Amino acid sequence: MKIMKKILAAVLIAVSFPVLGAAQAQLTTRKVKIEDFTEKVTKVVLTGNVFFDATFEEEIKNRWVISPYEFCTLEEFDQIKTDPDYYFLIKVKGQFRRESEPGLEFLSVLKGGPEAEKGLDRMMDLITFPLAAADSPSGRETVFLPLILDIIQQHIISSTETDLVAYSSLGAYSNNLGHIRDCLTVLAEDDLSSEITPVVRRIYIKSSVTVEDTDVVDRYVADNAPGTVVSYTVCPEDPQPGSFCYKMLIDVENSELCYFRKHRITRKTGPGFLLEDIKRIAEFAE
Repeated sequence: MKIMKKILAAVLIAVSFPVLGAAQAQLTTRKVKIEDFTEKVTKVVLTGNVFFDATFEEEIKNRWVISPYEFCTLEEFDQIKTDPDYYFLIKVKGQFRRESEPGLEFLSVLKGGPEAEKGLDRMMDLITFPLAAADSPSGRETVFLPLILDIIQQHIISSTETDLVAYSSLGAYSNNLGHIRDCLTVLAEDDLSSEITPVVRRIYIKSSVTVEDTDVVDRYVADNAPGTVVSYTVCPEDPQPGSFCYKMLIDVENSELCYFRKHRITRKTGPGFLLEDIKRIAEFAE
């Protein structure tokens, strides 16, 4: 009897494997859902702001290489956003739970589909990258736009190749900090929080890390300075408790995102790179 039970159990297990395999084959992962990205048209949605759109159009023409693209207006986007044959690159405003109004603008790549009728937040989001303050952008977003577009494209291509990236947040790029070992890291003075006192600088700012005026940092970006990593922060113009600040380090020669973190603004913690960020950077800087 025991032998018969074991045989029966073995038969049931053997039968179950094809069934499980068939069920697993029906699962559609994010990677599979966006594998057609390079074949579909990406609609680049213009904002209606003539100053931003002029730069946006120029940089798309210079930088966008991973899919065919067409420009469209916000009105056209609203008409075709439910079409699964399109992807959309669009600037959106983000409002966090504790904010009274949207404080930041982001660049998002979204997949069209019927769920768009229920709102942009229901569309498949391939990547959403912090761009600028919503009401009064500093202008740095246009300087960094070429790098941001490159990073967005690199992330999408990696997402079509592996679910590990497709399901990852941008915070995973903080694992790239080892890249700064061989680079000059230039932090903009305006990107540092009040926690970065002269004492902190003496202890943690190493020889391969410098602090410069924001205009100097932006020139490194404009010049595609080789072997140089620069800072970029995005936070509301008037950050209030509950808002978020995004902090990034970007290799300007290779458009590589080396560090990406965010923190919530509180009464004690303002915008900019915090002490914990500088400590982490110091671990990898020579």
